[in-house]
Amino acid sequence: MITLLSRRHPPARRRIPLWRYMSLQRQRRALARLEPRLLRDVGLTEDAARAEAARRVWDAPHHWFR
Repeated sequence: MITLLSRRHPPARRRIPLWRYMSLQRQRRALARLEPRLLRDVGLTEDAARAEAARRVWDAPHHWFR
């Protein structure tokens, strides 16, 4: 007997509202402008902040898609 449960399909990606992507881009730009002293306050190195700020807008955090 074949059941529908035996067929596994990958989960569909949720649609993310445009405003969330725009917010993410603003946050990354602000992160790029922070001084090293402020980056240390939030626990980031300059390299990590630069890498995060350089990510593309569609490179959203994985938890947004759950």
